[in-house]
Amino acid sequence: MADFDLGASFIPALYKPAALLPIAKHREALLYLIETSPVTIVVGQTGSGKSTQIPQFLEQAGWCADGKIIGVTQPRRVAATTVAMRVAEEVGCEVGKEVGFSIRFEDLTSAATRIKFMTDGLLIREALVDPLLSRYSVVMVDEAHERSISSDILLGLLKKVRRKRPELRIIISSATLQAEDFRDFFSESNEEVPKDDKDAAKVASIISLEGRTYPIDILYLEQPAEDYLEKAVSTVFDIHADEPKGDILVFLTGRDEIEKAVQAVAERSAQLPPGSDSLLPLPMYAGLSTEQQNYIFEETPENFRKVIFSTNISEASVTIDGIVYVVDSGFVKLRAYNPQTGIESLTATPVSKASAAQRSGRAGRTKPGKCYRLYTEEAYQALPDANVPEIQRSNLAPFVLQLKALGIDNVLRFDFITPPPAELMVRALELLYSLGALDEYSKLTKPLGLRMAELAVEPMMSKTLLSAPSFGCLSEILTIAAMTSVGGTIWIQHDGEKKKTESAKRKFSTEEGDHLTLLNVYQAFVTKGRKEARFCHENMLNFKAMSRAVSIRAQLKRSLERFGVVVDESLASGSTSSTAAGSASINKAEQIRRCLTSGYFAHAARMQPDGSFKNVSGTTVLHAHPSSIMFNRKADWVIFHEVMETGDKTYIRDITKVEKNWLLEYAPEFYKTST
Repeated sequence: MADFDLGASFIPALYKPAALLPIAKHREALLYLIETSPVTIVVGQTGSGKSTQIPQFLEQAGWCADGKIIGVTQPRRVAATTVAMRVAEEVGCEVGKEVGFSIRFEDLTSAATRIKFMTDGLLIREALVDPLLSRYSVVMVDEAHERSISSDILLGLLKKVRRKRPELRIIISSATLQAEDFRDFFSESNEEVPKDDKDAAKVASIISLEGRTYPIDILYLEQPAEDYLEKAVSTVFDIHADEPKGDILVFLTGRDEIEKAVQAVAERSAQLPPGSDSLLPLPMYAGLSTEQQNYIFEETPENFRKVIFSTNISEASVTIDGIVYVVDSGFVKLRAYNPQTGIESLTATPVSKASAAQRSGRAGRTKPGKCYRLYTEEAYQALPDANVPEIQRSNLAPFVLQLKALGIDNVLRFDFITPPPAELMVRALELLYSLGALDEYSKLTKPLGLRMAELAVEPMMSKTLLSAPSFGCLSEILTIAAMTSVGGTIWIQHDGEKKKTESAKRKFSTEEGDHLTLLNVYQAFVTKGRKEARFCHENMLNFKAMSRAVSIRAQLKRSLERFGVVVDESLASGSTSSTAAGSASINKAEQIRRCLTSGYFAHAARMQPDGSFKNVSGTTVLHAHPSSIMFNRKADWVIFHEVMETGDKTYIRDITKVEKNWLLEYAPEFYKTST
């Protein structure tokens, strides 16, 4: 090998050889700790190599003997897929063979898989079938400091599993702030300690790996920015004009902002003086396909500078090499659940100091970098140290349902790292009771509650699916469930083609609202679109998203068939011309809307004279999202699928017209009419 001194530049930017990563020199110490300590907490900055290397060290050290596997959980789907691809490449196998990943509705693993990456939520689902996680010799919970609700619950479950399986090894990777909390959580013993665990205080050990970081200059604004999106774009052009080569990473809060910024940079970089380097703007957020996400890792083309506009997904989960400049808007979208209104929304809030530090650290990976914070130094000092854990600000219904299905009946006594507020717990139990998943003793109902927990969709949709046979519209509701689970939009809108997309939408739209419109789109796609490549192009549809809906539908159908629910596709309403069939399809549309009401009654709203909506208690003003068919249309009562906040408005998406008396009919425990 010495004859071929190719130099480090020969290796593509993303793939630094494992031997150069900071973690390499800690290999022996790590393996010794994992061998001797039931719980190991690994503290290391993003980029130290922990996510990619630790699973490989364990596999090489024999932790996959006797057919056992190493499980690595990530808080985000993007991280689970990109890290799995990276490790498979290093191991030299195809994804799905020795190294695989499993996320909701997408499983790339096989009998040969020894290292499995997945989301936290997926491992919780696996525990429904195998409560002791007996296939795993090691479970590594990566990025646990993010305190996602699933990773918090998973840690509580692992603590229980460890009592029954002392040989199981648990690795928690975390940023510095939280390591002690995790150690205390696993070391305190409120249950009997197994005999081979004499010293409970020695349960968890902490090991620290330093990351490779170069010095970073942090620059603040002197005056607060009026519009951080506009400021972010102008800062990108300032860097491009004044700073040496190096890619730029910009942190924004969500998809809409990112798409606006990408468009603004594309338009303005067309006006750059001829002969100068061009800017290549790229988006990075959770709704993108795996293929689109991979663009950001590709090497920057000659005479270009990459500008990646990302949500906080690039804060910790994925490492992009070549970044020298970071622009931090200072905001992040966090889930906020209001127990009074029962509405969970994504709201832009200032970041924490811990997040701001993670973001700036992205600039110093390959050489000294700069971080431009689009806020003042005083504003930074006023930021909270860390975000409030998700479990204290989320709708807990899906998680209470899963805990009940795992046999944890007294959810209030479950061992949470940070207990959720009682009010959130009460609301979750109320909602599950009114959906029929719990009985009046707060016990899981069988079969309904148990089946709802096993379906990979949230409780309102699982109730809708399981009610569909009694409404005679199971095939259609399966389609609607798949179309609303795609993540991201099914429509393509190119720059300046808003009108074209709107008119394409109108071809499929129904006056009843978005859910039936999605059904029309799907039925047209499976009858015409799969055979004709032109179909999606002409109708401004995203072929990949539509294909994904087909695959999700097939998986949900298989889940229902496992419960013995037969899906009769011959009854699915096609387009028919006779008047008798016409009235049958009107009746079918009503059955679908009634069925949706039986699951989504808690998300009901009434239209106001000014065209906005109010939730049933009248406390919150809601607006139809511009992407909805119901935008600027009349309706009295509606149910909706999701809520999002942008600026000072709260929008509802995926809206369908319903009748007021249906709400009383299908949710008598939830709604009462006052005289």
